[in-house]
This record gives sequence, structure tokens and C-alpha cells, in this order.
Amino acid sequence: MKNNAGSIEKIPNDCDSPSEKSGSDAGQKLQHSGFHLKKELGLLDGSAIIFGIIVGAGIFVSPKGVLIGAGSPGLALIIWISCGVLSLVGALCYAELGTMIPKSGGDYAYIYASLGKLPAFLFLWVALLIIVPTGNAVLALTFSSYILQPFYPECDPPELGVRLLSGVVICLLTAVNCYNVKWAARITDGFAVMKLIALAVIIVAGIFVMATDGLGNFSQPFEETNMDAGKIALAFYSGLFSFAGWNYLNFVTEEIKDPFKNLPRAIWISLPLVTIVYTLANLAYFVVLSKAEILNSNAVAVTFGDELLGVMSWIMPAFVASSTFGALNGNIFAPSRLVFTGAREGQLPKALALINVHTYTPIPALLFLAMLSILMLTVKDVYTMINYIAFSEALAWAACTLGLLILRWKQPNAVRPIKINIIFPIIFLIICIFLLIMPMFENAASEIGVAVAIVLSGIPVYFIFIYWENKPRWLRQVSDNMDRWSALLFKGVMEGEDAK
Repeated sequence: MKNNAGSIEKIPNDCDSPSEKSGSDAGQKLQHSGFHLKKELGLLDGSAIIFGIIVGAGIFVSPKGVLIGAGSPGLALIIWISCGVLSLVGALCYAELGTMIPKSGGDYAYIYASLGKLPAFLFLWVALLIIVPTGNAVLALTFSSYILQPFYPECDPPELGVRLLSGVVICLLTAVNCYNVKWAARITDGFAVMKLIALAVIIVAGIFVMATDGLGNFSQPFEETNMDAGKIALAFYSGLFSFAGWNYLNFVTEEIKDPFKNLPRAIWISLPLVTIVYTLANLAYFVVLSKAEILNSNAVAVTFGDELLGVMSWIMPAFVASSTFGALNGNIFAPSRLVFTGAREGQLPKALALINVHTYTPIPALLFLAMLSILMLTVKDVYTMINYIAFSEALAWAACTLGLLILRWKQPNAVRPIKINIIFPIIFLIICIFLLIMPMFENAASEIGVAVAIVLSGIPVYFIFIYWENKPRWLRQVSDNMDRWSALLFKGVMEGEDAK
């Protein structure tokens, strides 16, 4: 039964189990009866999801963070390019994993298959407590700051207003994703165009300045270059935050049409495009603005617009707000499938794996992430949140890449529609380890310590709620009642069940 309103479809009962499939067959329809994730995303949608999620707040906020760590515009530009290349290598590693293990859930599914249940749960734990809600909070706060800026030309918008509007926009986009996945995809596609316009304005203006006045503030690009490894690692944190999301398409593998072809093609289209656009945009920043102006700005794109656009400077906050709005929508859509997959595997409450019988969307998972994202709005320092995200994501990338190498060793003859040269995952793993270790020697050590503590706190949670099978009767009853009431409240069924 086909339903255009959402992302789940009901498949006839006479299909084989997916566990009996391998190779290209594994990428076809989920082979259970009942309600399932539906393949609605083509190559354009996949490319727009990657581009739309990556190009969000980062390119308009992170240039300051990269420059602080790099010390000079020249090294900062090299770090931006390196972050793009690193993200492309990581995405190709994930493409091999995504086509070998064609399940939604991305990192979680790959860690579960290669490293086991406990590491997979720890990733799920840190993703739900740090990576996803913090990323959503940064995007929502950036959107609100930029959209309110024209109303406060002489000062910053009031902090309470920014946070309230951030909460409202998270709720609005969550509602859209709950109601109709096609609408959510169209928002991502449409606002991807707005991102391109905003960046095109910056790039074209920068090229015009270079053509008329030369390199300007970029005439001595490597002056005051910082060679401290720890600070450079922190600069990579800010740069990689701007590229965050290159792995999110793997979260929705089960919803991609012909994933063995479209997943790697979407990667090859979107990531080189993002790298080129980011490099040119940063070059424009460095030509037009001095180092001091960038470091003193909380909104580099707005400062850039004020410097060059005159009476039309208001368009920059509007374009940037549109860009982050689309990125936030993608960040709400894709990670909800991570929650859904974790619940489906029994590592989160079953209630989070429920599929609404009318909209065919995982409403409980979406609302759960929205609640966590709104709670994260209470953290005041954006750059602290960026460090939390970057460390946690580098840890997840390292775990997945290690898993890829383990699967190469344990299952050398497994069907791999995409198989990259072994040198790429080895290099990627080494760089991830560098990014994990070096910042601990800098001022961010306390922030990294908090992230490590959150990861480790998941171990007792795992053994009490997942590993321990003979739980007290009262605890099982609480869980069963929550699942039952959630099913009634959200009109949901488990995947593979028929609506009754």
C-alpha cells in the first residue's frame, strides 16, 4: 500500500526476510510485513540533504573559531580545505559501510554490526545527549540571532527573545516532520537554494573587491601563524563543525532509492561543492575584513554585509537565517531515524520506534529529539557547544572507521558494492585520534572532560536497562505501560505490525 503522506509504507506479507538478502538485494525494500520506512529519496534529494545539512550555521559562525586556532588567515584557509578533504574521505568510508550494511541509523548501525552492543549504545547515548540536540540548538540560536538582528541595528538582540524564538522554530519544524516527510524534504531542497544565494553574494562581493583593490587584508596571509598542535586541532573542531552532516544521509539509507548508486553519487556531488563554496567564502571574508574585525564579530557574515552592502546589508541576516532554517530542518529529519533504529534494536524504549498509522512517520522519536534540543538551549556559549559536538563526532567517526577495518579483517569476502582503498580508512582513523587527543592539552580540556564523562556515564545505564535481563517486575510494568500509552497517544504501531 503506497502512501504519499509520509516515509513509511505497508508491504505485502509474502516477502522474504532481509536477513536472507545480501549484495544488491539487501538494498531493496525492507522485507517484513506491516509498516516500514519507504524509499522516497532520489539522487537530488540525497545531494540536497547533505548540502542542506552541512551548509548551516557553521560557515557563518565558525570562521572566527578557525582563525582563533590557526592564528593567520592563510593557515585558516588551509584548514578549511583540509576539513573538506577529510570529510570527503570520511564520507567514502561511510559509503562502503552504508552499502555493506544498508540499514538506517548510520554510525549506530555500523558500530552495532562491527563493535557490538555496548559501543553502539554508547554512541546512541552521546548522540542523543550531545551531538544531535547540541547541533540543533546551535542552528536554532543562529537562525534566531540573524532573523532578529535587523530589528536591533545598534545592539545584539535580547538573549531571552533569541532563545524563545529558537524553541518555537524547533517545535515548528518538528511538527512539519511529524506530519509529512515530503514537505520536510521540500523545505530542505528549497532552503538549499537560499544557502547558495547567501554564499554567492559573499563570494561575488569578495571577487569584486579582489578585482578592484587586490588581496586587501589577505596580502600577508601567514602572518602570526600559530604552530601549536593543540590549537590547530581546536581550529579543526570549528572547521569540521561547519562540515558536520556529511554522514547524515547514511541515517536514512532505507529511504534512499537505489542506495548503492545514489549514496556515493550524492557524496561526490555535494562534498566537493561544499568545499569549493566554503573556501571561496572564507577567502572573501579574509580579503574584505581584517583579522581583528573577524575575531571581534559574533556574526561574520553580518559584519561582512555591513562592510560592503550598505543599505542592502539587511539581506545578509535574512539569507543566513534561511540557510540555518533549512539546515535545522535536515538535522531534525535525519537523526530521528537514528532514534527510531536504536529503539527498533531494543536499546531505547520501544515507544520511540512507533510509527504513526496516518502520517507514516516516527512521531515519538521526533518529539523526543525536539525536547532534548530545547533543553540544550540553556547552554549559553556557542563555542563550548561546538567543542562538545566536534569531540563527540570525532569519537564516533573513529569508532566507525575502526569497525570498517575490523569488518575487512573478519569478513573479507562479504559483499561490498563500494570498496575503497584500505589506506583511506587508516589515514582517517589516525586523524580522528589526533583530533581526540590534542585538544586535551589546551583550554578546552574541561569541555572535553565533560564530553568524556557523558560518554562513560552511559556504561551503567547500558548494564542496568539493556544488559540486565531479569529486571524487577515493577520496572518491566513501567516500561510496558509507557509503550502502551505512547501507542495510544501517538496512534502508533511497531515496524512490521499491521494497524488494528
